[in-house]
Amino acid sequence: MDYLSLSRAARLVGVTRAELQARIRRGEIPTFEGAVAINDLLRAYPSLSLANDDALERTTRIKTLAHPKFNNTGETTLPDPSVLLSRLQGLSAGLADRAARLEAATELLDQVGEQVDELCRLPRGRLEESLLALRDWLRGERARLAADADPDRRARLIVKDAFLRLMAANVKLIPSGHDFFVEGNESILEASVRAGLTLNYGCSSGNCGGCKARVVSGETWRLREHDYVISEREKAMGYILTCSHTAVTDLVLEAAEANRVEDLPYQEVRASLRKLERLGPDLVALNVQTPRTQTLRFMAGQRAILTLESGESRELPIASCPCNGRYLWFYVRRQADAFSEAVFGGLRPGQLVTVSGPLGDFVLHDEASEPAIFIAHGDGIAPIKSLIEHAVSIDHIESFQLYWDTSYPEAHHQAQWGRALRDALDNFGFTPLVSGRAEDLIALIRSDLPEPTGARFYVAGPAEPVRATRAALLAQGVEAERIATEETAT
Repeated sequence: MDYLSLSRAARLVGVTRAELQARIRRGEIPTFEGAVAINDLLRAYPSLSLANDDALERTTRIKTLAHPKFNNTGETTLPDPSVLLSRLQGLSAGLADRAARLEAATELLDQVGEQVDELCRLPRGRLEESLLALRDWLRGERARLAADADPDRRARLIVKDAFLRLMAANVKLIPSGHDFFVEGNESILEASVRAGLTLNYGCSSGNCGGCKARVVSGETWRLREHDYVISEREKAMGYILTCSHTAVTDLVLEAAEANRVEDLPYQEVRASLRKLERLGPDLVALNVQTPRTQTLRFMAGQRAILTLESGESRELPIASCPCNGRYLWFYVRRQADAFSEAVFGGLRPGQLVTVSGPLGDFVLHDEASEPAIFIAHGDGIAPIKSLIEHAVSIDHIESFQLYWDTSYPEAHHQAQWGRALRDALDNFGFTPLVSGRAEDLIALIRSDLPEPTGARFYVAGPAEPVRATRAALLAQGVEAERIATEETAT
């Protein structure tokens, strides 16, 4: 029986991994060692259409929304990607037809063999009549096969899976069981970071050996040379540097991951200010770019200290996803301090900034798949945005809901981002409020969620509304361990 990983099965049927897991929890789809049988998948999705590839389009759209897209140029002898994709899709259709016919022909041969065995046991007097009947039956079956031009759904699903394997290899990590896709010419490490996972690494350029991992099964390809020397004994055991290799086939990889905030080292990264955006009279967004060889390792929702060249510093929530760790976003609110004077007075793109961290334990429970409710009061949107983008990257949570209450002059400066996610994801909701009163937001949540005890809550913002929201949730019966809070400075 053919089995598929959950990530690949979700991609094939064009649903989120979270939706698939929800159906598994309800007992609608059986699993074996974390995998789904093709026949069970088809039974669970009887109206599955395999004529197009909505999953790839959906994944691409979500990734584009989750983090910026940067173009890489390079010489290639391959045709234009759209031409290559069309050719592969045409080839997959032909293969599906041939696979279905081959399977049908094999079944027919098995049936012929069974009937010949029956003939051998018949008395000689009945043999001629039975042979004529077998001949007529065989002609009828061949005519039926010739008339059946549409390959069956199972064969088409197998071929579509083979087609997707050309586009992306699936990597499963042990012992955690996490998995992700490696696409195009990206390294295994780059793909893991894009997926929101926290594999160990240091320089990410092949010098330190921090990203060393062991290939348990599958094939890899070395993308670039590296200075770090892997011993002959380690090579024989299957060790590689994930920053310098890509996946040729599906892989099982033994690799260490940071599962707790304590697993991440404290880092100091010399970065540069890439962009400064005015979001309001007293609010700016800073986009800080780290060197390619020294990205900041952090978990979504954590903070970092920004130190300017002139020495002023402030601890700020990171407002972006670890899946794009080279490009960090921070929101800076004007305050009566030297850091604000420097930022609002003359900070320009290109200036150097030191990023130190990460700090804090306001992180996503990424192993929990139940619905997640994100509540941002004012500037609490910064860590909440990071958590949501990470949740989208790992595609593990059943559903999301964002409530954002702010009374600042710039209002909901990330409303376009929230609406774009709502349009792209059928399990994401976005509710902006302009009350500025914690009790109004709490009343709305009570109305929307009369039974909130099955969800997880992430609340961020100034201390007073965050504490009031937490107290209200506890009063509704939500367990304390299901409420994560972050109190911001403003």
